[in-house]
Amino acid sequence: MRYGFDIGGTKIEMAAYDDRLNQVFCQRVSTPTADYRQFLSCVKTLVAQADMTLRARGTIGIGLPGVTDPKSRKQLSVNVPCITGQCLAEDLASTLDRPVAIENDCRCFALSEASTEQTQRHDIVFGVILGTGAGGGLVLHKHLHKGKNGLAGEWGHIPISALLVQRYDLPLFACSCGLTGCFERYVSGRGLMALSQYFHHRATSVPELLGFYRQGEPLARQLIAIYIDILASALASLQLMLDVDAFVLGGGVSNIPELYRLLPLAMRDWLFPNSEPAVILSPVFGDSSGVRGAALLEQHER
Repeated sequence: MRYGFDIGGTKIEMAAYDDRLNQVFCQRVSTPTADYRQFLSCVKTLVAQADMTLRARGTIGIGLPGVTDPKSRKQLSVNVPCITGQCLAEDLASTLDRPVAIENDCRCFALSEASTEQTQRHDIVFGVILGTGAGGGLVLHKHLHKGKNGLAGEWGHIPISALLVQRYDLPLFACSCGLTGCFERYVSGRGLMALSQYFHHRATSVPELLGFYRQGEPLARQLIAIYIDILASALASLQLMLDVDAFVLGGGVSNIPELYRLLPLAMRDWLFPNSEPAVILSPVFGDSSGVRGAALLEQHER
């Protein structure tokens, strides 16, 4: 039995999967974000309930926002401040009396979506999160690639092309990571709205902007065209570096159906003339991919 945890700033989702990856148990509780001991106790209670209900002793995988320092093994998480500076994996392993695998939630999404029927024939799969931020994960031959510093997949903090800045007279937005001009500030949901405000569109949300776009309003259509070009350049850059077979989109922005039709066409302008764009796929498991990918972590860290 495999237990996966998707830990966010407001809720913890815990799910159990059998050896065929069928979900057999699921619970959701509020995340204790201020008290570390309470946080550990909450996870312990969820595991104990699953063990008792399923009469099993499941492996533990945890996906959460933030990063783990590869040297100190300490966490950094803005959304769950009580775990920042803590050796969470070691503390949970001691509390639960079993090994614990921890990974960034975007990489858990990528691992899950690279383990589905639609991606089973693809060797290099890149999970692209387009939500309030922009992150991702790289899966090579069904194995999650982390890199020396655990930064593999952080494409959202690559700076946009100077050509894009010139082409559309774009501002250089400062990013919360400390860098300037990161793709995240343009292609996330918040980034799309920042572009909308910069070009003085009256829409106050992404759905409202899409409504204007679908009605054929010229400024909305121009904004979406700019957004598609920026995102296409980012994905094409990843393809040139990694020769990706498939991109799987996740996060709220991935629910925009036009992306799957427009992106492959736009990517061609950023690739070599005879290069075929990687396939752009919608997620199979959507919002449940994070917890499913977390459950797969222990298997992939053996």
